[in-house]
Amino acid sequence: MQELLGRISRLDPSASLGLRVIACFDELVVGNVNTRGLLAAAASLTGCPAGFRQEHPPRVVRVTPRGTLHDGEPPAVAPEFMAPASDGLTVWLEREGEALPNDTITLERLALAIRIRHGRGRRDQDNRRHLGLLTDTDVAAEDRIAAAAELGLTATGRYRVAAAPLFAVWLRHPDGPEDVIPTRHGPIHAIVLHESYDAFDASPCGVGVATSVDELHHSFRTAMVALRLCSPPEDGLVCSDVYGGLVDMLADTPEDGHQPDVERMDEIVAHPWGLATVGAIVTTHSVREAARQAGVHHSTMSTRMDVISATLGFDPLDGFGRARLGLAYLSHRLRRSRVLDLPAPPVGT
Repeated sequence: MQELLGRISRLDPSASLGLRVIACFDELVVGNVNTRGLLAAAASLTGCPAGFRQEHPPRVVRVTPRGTLHDGEPPAVAPEFMAPASDGLTVWLEREGEALPNDTITLERLALAIRIRHGRGRRDQDNRRHLGLLTDTDVAAEDRIAAAAELGLTATGRYRVAAAPLFAVWLRHPDGPEDVIPTRHGPIHAIVLHESYDAFDASPCGVGVATSVDELHHSFRTAMVALRLCSPPEDGLVCSDVYGGLVDMLADTPEDGHQPDVERMDEIVAHPWGLATVGAIVTTHSVREAARQAGVHHSTMSTRMDVISATLGFDPLDGFGRARLGLAYLSHRLRRSRVLDLPAPPVGT
């Protein structure tokens, strides 16, 4: 599937996105993701709420593109946006106006996934919520430990959480408990890995820091930071360990808070050379080495350093200056990250 996806993406972007829909639901079915997670995937992929109705016992679930539950009775839905999943089971998309590219294939794959999900003797329960408890900061530690035990994780073990958007491309899938977790960035495919996990291949994907089971909510937050610092195709998979303690600070710092250094970074990146130059500085040990990495003359880099120092109000190579620059650089990238944006369908398809 992924080899076919790679070949077709170079020929037909619309077909590529359709195959990504198929690959996404294949991953969710393999992971035995719950009904809400499947609806969240469909809503995220189409950009409109997705719904599910069960006749016996009566049950209606509606999920927004952000992965949150949608209260109230569903609106009238056109027949082309509804599909029977099985006897007594129906799914739909709450689309206003004309259908968009891949609505049909998303609805088909949602119906198939729901049919598989509810065809295993679980019509009366949908309780695969343990991973959601593990990654929720507001859940008590004893409840997180109990949820970990249900997933086969040990209280003495150390684990990480890997996080990826629902449209991520998986070339090699890791083993471990997985589910779809609602976040403020939309639904995220999360997988629990051992601290020393086997190599896998996914893009984009972030891997969190290693923690005990009762701190996996922090690993998940750092995985989200690593994910949003991805820059496919060069850096499609990022491990939090690359950034050390900085990733912990980024995970626990409100992004909308007042951060003067980050705000001044906006002025620096307004220069065509700004972001690349700062990246070269924070990943090298000297101005001369940064110049070589950026592919410019040493004197040019020195001139740029003067501009950066004047804009920031401190010397980025003196004392805590490098740490301040590094934190501002990563925070700026987080604020401007587009890695979780679903590729827009081609115009006219």
